[in-house]
Amino acid sequence: MSFPDPIAVFRTEAAELLEQIEAGLLDLNVNLGDKDQVDAVFRGLHTLKGSGAMFGFEALAAFTHHCETAFDRVRKGEVPATRALVTAVLEAKDHMRALVETPVGDHEAMSEALLVNLRRAVDGSGDHAAASAAAGPAQTLFKIRFSLPRNAMANGTNPLPLLDELRDLGTCRIVADRSGIPSLDELVATDLHVSWDVELLTTEPRSAIDDVFIFVMDDMELVVEEVAVAVQQTPSVTASAPSAAAAETAVSAPATTAAALPASGDAKSAKANENVRVPAERLDELMDRVGELVIAQSRLSQLAGGSGDLTLRAVSEDVERLSGELRDTMMVLRMVPVTHLFSRFRRLVHDLANETGKKIELITEGETTEVDKSVIERLADPLVHLVRNSCDHGLETGDERLAGGKTEAGHIHLSARQQAGEVIITIKDDGRGINKDRVRAKAESSGLIAANASLTDQELYQLIFQPGFSTASQVTNLSGRGVGMDVVKRTIDALRGTINVVSRPGEGSEISLAIPLTLAIIDGLLVRVGNGRYVIPLSAVEECLELSIEEDMRSRGRSFISLRDSLVPFLRLRDLFRTNTAPDPFQKVVVISTGSERVGLVVDQIIGDHQTVIKGMSKLHHDVSTFSGATILGDGDVALILDVGHLVAEGQQQEAHLRATG
Repeated sequence: MSFPDPIAVFRTEAAELLEQIEAGLLDLNVNLGDKDQVDAVFRGLHTLKGSGAMFGFEALAAFTHHCETAFDRVRKGEVPATRALVTAVLEAKDHMRALVETPVGDHEAMSEALLVNLRRAVDGSGDHAAASAAAGPAQTLFKIRFSLPRNAMANGTNPLPLLDELRDLGTCRIVADRSGIPSLDELVATDLHVSWDVELLTTEPRSAIDDVFIFVMDDMELVVEEVAVAVQQTPSVTASAPSAAAAETAVSAPATTAAALPASGDAKSAKANENVRVPAERLDELMDRVGELVIAQSRLSQLAGGSGDLTLRAVSEDVERLSGELRDTMMVLRMVPVTHLFSRFRRLVHDLANETGKKIELITEGETTEVDKSVIERLADPLVHLVRNSCDHGLETGDERLAGGKTEAGHIHLSARQQAGEVIITIKDDGRGINKDRVRAKAESSGLIAANASLTDQELYQLIFQPGFSTASQVTNLSGRGVGMDVVKRTIDALRGTINVVSRPGEGSEISLAIPLTLAIIDGLLVRVGNGRYVIPLSAVEECLELSIEEDMRSRGRSFISLRDSLVPFLRLRDLFRTNTAPDPFQKVVVISTGSERVGLVVDQIIGDHQTVIKGMSKLHHDVSTFSGATILGDGDVALILDVGHLVAEGQQQEAHLRATG
């Protein structure tokens, strides 16, 4: 039996903690008085520090300690939460990620620079610290006795960092009690037999001591005796004496834990019970096995259909039902909400606002919309380019917006929704819009279109996705090189998706990405054209009609059918694929759509539904845009999967050409 690498597990958990810290900081930046977010960030930093020290990430623990201390001061009301502090800790969080990923390296210079920014954000000129020292706050003497469970060292708990944290709280005297150490012949090297007596003089409250032991409280023995002592200057521990009138209290660790963190503990316990961490590659392997099972089931169904054995048919139906349920379950396992994707852009917009000097607000909708995890992973880069483009090119400066009658803050809307087997992700801004004249001028000067060429707005907007195309007057670190939008186009094409652009001068732009929900298994409509078989994604099929030879002859030269008082263009796949075969007597028209656009596909025969396991095309066929992939049929033959978006676009172009020439 193999066990997971503990360092890999820590890195995974550290990544989640860093995401939580970033989300808390961004929420705090919106409402600096939110004490709950201050506490949440503090807990995240404290957890990261403790876990880092436990797994040997000493540099991470030492660096995170300073950020934790800063938020501890905010939590206690010693300093206010400011946007400068949020920015400083966000930058520090990026450095923490580097310390997690590459703990061995030259990080000292960066660490020191970030800590200087942090101290400046917390203390300003330092007057606050000087005033606090002169005031001579009351200090408290704590007598602490603690012992960890015997198996603490074996489980990865190191007591030395705990003692260091106590030293950080104030003046400290520590005495190790070694009376529990057994004789040499009974000694187990991994067992812990030492306990500690600590006298701590500090201005910190009792809760600071509890925070030191927050991760080990459930199993350890902890007794804290508190004595209040008023002093004007920092004395030594030996100079202080407990007052006879002082009240002494001993608090057990389990009671303190329950009182201090009831909600947090319950939430962590619930999360542990509800979720199991599974490596993504194992899901991919399982998906491949399910795909092979679907192909084998299709073969079994074909054999059973041609056999008179009723028992074989019954078994085939059971296997078909079970494989369908397994496929549906597997697809649900691979689905993740887009909130994992959208959450990344809060930080991006925050940084872009600081970099451009603009006030930008990000609004997200449809975060619960679920998409295949492989689609989510590949959408990250295109959305980064689109959001950066909207912030840099789309949104005006605050003065320009006020002069135009808008609010000073620009708005970026990021939304997601499902529609007919696709997820539609929309990036919308309320900026200046796309300048069509500049786009046309740039396209003509680059030779992309002929001068005075007749183009629709959509065709013109699609030119911004051409390689090297940019209307920016100068290159900045954000944009202007004409690379980003090309990346968007290539990635969306690889995902078999489509891009739609709408822009209104002075009102803003809207870019919609239509992406298949999954890249693994789809329900398809199997059809025959000539001697070949093809698969049409069932989610794009609206209806099927019959096209007789007479109607086919009447429509020659027109390529339109009348469908409920509307004309729908259609494509003869036999001509498109050059089958060189005679048409069947009763051809069929499969009406497909993407959004509001429709086109008919003329086929010879509709065979029926087919569970389609998508296989990628070879590199030799990467430029064949008519097909998005292939699948293996039950008899072992290969059927090509039609690219619905490309065919609809081709049908619309044919319609426009016929209208122009007719």
